[in-house]
Amino acid sequence: MDHNEITYDFYPVISVDDLIPGERIFIEIDNMSIVLFNIAGDIYALEDRCTHDEGPLGEGEIEGYEIICPRHGARFDVRDGRALTLPAIEPTRYFPIRIVDSQIEIGVPIE
Repeated sequence: MDHNEITYDFYPVISVDDLIPGERIFIEIDNMSIVLFNIAGDIYALEDRCTHDEGPLGEGEIEGYEIICPRHGARFDVRDGRALTLPAIEPTRYFPIRIVDSQIEIGVPIE
C-alpha cells in the first residue's frame, strides 16, 4: 500500500524539549515498542525490532542516519525504516512524526 493512502492516528508522546539532539527514547503504543531518535534536530521513529531476528534495534549505534542492530550488525535507515545491509532484508516499521504545540506526536496507521 502506498504510504500516501494510509490514515494515521497521532499520539502525543513527549515534549520536543525532552528529546535533545543525539538522544533517543523508548515508548510503547498499542503494544508496540517504538524508539524515537533526535538526529541533528530532526525526529524519527522506528519500531524497536530488527526484522532479521526480532532483536532490540533501538539499542544499536547510530552512524549518520543509520542504526546498526547490536546483535548481527544489520543497518536500517532511521528516516524510513529501509534495511540497508544484510542479514536484514525486510524494512522495519517507521512512523511519521509531527510537532504540535511543542509536543512530539507519532502517527500510528489506522487498521
